[in-house]
Amino acid sequence: MSKRDYYEVLDVDRNATPEEIKKSFRKMARQYHPDVNKEPDAEEKFKEVKEAYDVLSDSQKRATYDQFGHIDPNQGMGGAGGFGNMDFGGFGDIFDMFFGGGGGRRNPNAPQRGSDLQYSMTVEFKEAIFGKETDIEIPRTETCDTCHGSGAKPGTRPETCSGCKGTGQQEVIQNTAFGRIVNRRICSQCNGQGQIIRDKCGDCQGTGKVKKRRKIHVKIPAGVDEGAQLRVSGEGEPGTRGGPPGDLYIVIRVKPHEFFEREGDDIYCEVPLTFTQAALGDEIEIPTLTEKVKLKIPAGTQTDTYFRLKGKGVPKLRGYGQGDQHVKVVVVTPTHLNEEQKELLRQFSKFNGEKTHEQHQSIFERMKKAFLGE
Repeated sequence: MSKRDYYEVLDVDRNATPEEIKKSFRKMARQYHPDVNKEPDAEEKFKEVKEAYDVLSDSQKRATYDQFGHIDPNQGMGGAGGFGNMDFGGFGDIFDMFFGGGGGRRNPNAPQRGSDLQYSMTVEFKEAIFGKETDIEIPRTETCDTCHGSGAKPGTRPETCSGCKGTGQQEVIQNTAFGRIVNRRICSQCNGQGQIIRDKCGDCQGTGKVKKRRKIHVKIPAGVDEGAQLRVSGEGEPGTRGGPPGDLYIVIRVKPHEFFEREGDDIYCEVPLTFTQAALGDEIEIPTLTEKVKLKIPAGTQTDTYFRLKGKGVPKLRGYGQGDQHVKVVVVTPTHLNEEQKELLRQFSKFNGEKTHEQHQSIFERMKKAFLGE
């Protein structure tokens, strides 16, 4: 039976790039892999695809194939006959490359970094602005002091697993029509740990770790805001098998202030003005984050006017300087006036050429006439 053209097998053009050839091979290998495709001819198709890829992925073999076509496998092209003596790590390795990832195999006994931890900290409004130092306690997993992390009862030690010889993996070798297949699996006897603990430590129950509360001194920098995250390196969960610990992330929550509000690096506040202050002008005292300052109110100031106090805001978290404080003035209408006060306002209104409410029609009467067309 004559062989099909390798380019036809991989469904690529003769001018296909190495990336296109590899992409097509991965697609077809996934499609015809015997562990996935249970059709009777899947194994033969997988073999054909692999043979075509072995040739076209090698620049020298591809050049020879492009010039001479199919060559007898015994003459060095490594065709179908070459599969019988080939050990390419088995379908297990190829299957991992396509379905689990990327061609590499992680050593289960290699050092592993510990997990990161997160802690939510609530601070006062001014503490977020000016910073603070404090101690916090976090629950985390730490190495057992009794067994020093081995998991074994004091005076004993873990045994090397006889099933995997300490590797954490077991190999199952199968000889097939097109080669030797080596499947590697997690050892069922030690669950990939490479060792078995006969006498477990009573404090950690053989895990080598215990739960504890750890006190950590942290520094909150000036200028942090709601939702900020601070990283404390190395204060997360401990690593395993000599791996480095994870990190601790502190999430900041800020309590609201009864007078100040914050937007970025600026502070906002609202102060009341009497009618007289707004009309005649005045100098009033304004509280800031650190002190009280004088603010001059010009005569004729209208309600909702903003004044800026430069440099009286929040220290910039990254950089130099501070934001500003913005003061909004609100003119307060007096209530519960006595007769003398009312008379003074009537005189003021008269001198100002205004009509008092006694001289004006009721607003309700005017609205009524507008609706009725009178």
